[in-house]
Amino acid sequence: MNTRWPRIILLIHWVTALAVAGMFASGLWMVDLTYYSDWYKTAPHWHKSAGLILLALTLARIVFRLVSTRPAAYGNRLEKRASKAGHLFLYALLLSMFTSGYLISTADGRAIDVFNWFAVPALGELIENQEDIAGDVHFYLAWILIVTASLHAIAALKHHFFNKDDTLKQMLRLR
Repeated sequence: MNTRWPRIILLIHWVTALAVAGMFASGLWMVDLTYYSDWYKTAPHWHKSAGLILLALTLARIVFRLVSTRPAAYGNRLEKRASKAGHLFLYALLLSMFTSGYLISTADGRAIDVFNWFAVPALGELIENQEDIAGDVHFYLAWILIVTASLHAIAALKHHFFNKDDTLKQMLRLR
C-alpha cells in the first residue's frame, strides 16, 4: 500500500492553498479600487489570469487524484466520510468559483486575456444581469471556500496534535 501522496498532488495542493488565500485577499482589496487607481485594470487582469491558471491546475489535480493511488486515510469511519465529503465540497467550491468568475469577466463579450499569453473566449451575457448575479455568487462562494479551507486545515492540525497520526506529515511529505 502506498503511504505517500504523489509529489505532483502535493505540489498542486500547496500551490492551490497559497493561491486561494492570495486571491481571496486580492479580491477583497480589488472591490475598493477606484477608477483612478493605478491598480484598477492591472489587479483584475492578474486575478483573472491566476484564476484560470488555478482552474487548469485544479482540473489536472482531479485527473491525478482519479488515476493515482492514495495513502490510507486515518481516523474513524465518520472522520473518513467527512474527509471525503469535505474534499468533494472543496472541489465543487473551486469549480463554482471558476465558473462564476468566468461569468463575471465575460458578460460583456470580451475574452479573458491570461497574462498576455493567450485568451479564453467569452460566451457573452447568457442571462440578464449576469455580471452582478455572478459577482454576488463569486463573493459568497469565496467566503464559503475560505471557511471550508480553514476547517480543512484545522482538521489536519487535529489529526497531527490530538490523534497523533501521519495525516499532516503525508501532506508535508515528512516521515
